[in-house]
Amino acid sequence: MSAKKDPNVWQGFKAFLMRGNVVDLAVAVVIGAAFSNIVNSMVKGIINPLVGAIGTQNLDNYSTCLSPACKGTHGIQLMWGSVLGATLTFLITATVVYFLMVLPMSKYLARQEARKKAREGTQEVIEVTELEVLKEIRDALVAQRGSGHDER
Repeated sequence: MSAKKDPNVWQGFKAFLMRGNVVDLAVAVVIGAAFSNIVNSMVKGIINPLVGAIGTQNLDNYSTCLSPACKGTHGIQLMWGSVLGATLTFLITATVVYFLMVLPMSKYLARQEARKKAREGTQEVIEVTELEVLKEIRDALVAQRGSGHDER
């Protein structure tokens, strides 16, 4: 019985992998991994030195102690500098992805959709015009047939 299910499971898995969404997701993960190196370099090379102008260059060094004595790893420390660094990295990544990938693709897809609707609208006008011509021909034939029957 398991021999029958194996090909179906394999075929289902193969169909799952061949879906467009899965392939798009795989491409996005690869591009995202490569892009994260660029963003991390930007944060370390540009953002951290700017922050370092008013304090330390490493955002991870910013923290707040909640206990009376914090020395080294002793005491309760809130490492808010790490959160700030991760937030800046996320915002930079989201900004670049939106303006360099999402926005241009949205505009491109909107233009494609507008062209498609324009083509469909033209086709409908042509079909309506042909329909009107056929109705006129029918009416003319009916009128001729009607006048011909009256003369007999």
